[in-house]
Amino acid sequence: MKPLITVLTLGVDDLERALKFYRDGLGFATQGIIGTEFEHGAVAFFELQGGLRLALWNRRDLSHEAKVPLAPPSSTELTIGHNVGSKEEVDRVMELARKAGATITDPAHVAFWGGYSGHFMDPDGHLWEVAWNPAWEINE
Repeated sequence: MKPLITVLTLGVDDLERALKFYRDGLGFATQGIIGTEFEHGAVAFFELQGGLRLALWNRRDLSHEAKVPLAPPSSTELTIGHNVGSKEEVDRVMELARKAGATITDPAHVAFWGGYSGHFMDPDGHLWEVAWNPAWEINE
């Protein structure tokens, strides 16, 4: 298996609320919610860099599709990393997320590993890390 990830799907409790957070709050481009003609098909896709897509799908529908029990969400299952080119950009993105309705769980700070980072949760509890790593070059 080649490690090529093309879609990250986040299960959400309220698709409209999640769409507004990512589209209106964070500025992610999307066609909006599609697939509403299917019983478990309503989804919103966002184009990310490098061909990666972020999908938002109702947790109940994701449970149905994957044939797994619907369980309480946990913010400690996964962190989505958003790496940027400077400490100032970390601060800017963290503030953008806060204004969009995110919960800042870990304000931006100098990290033990030599970079600068902070964490926020989206309205459904998905955890994001915004980081500047001086050892990584960011190609935009």
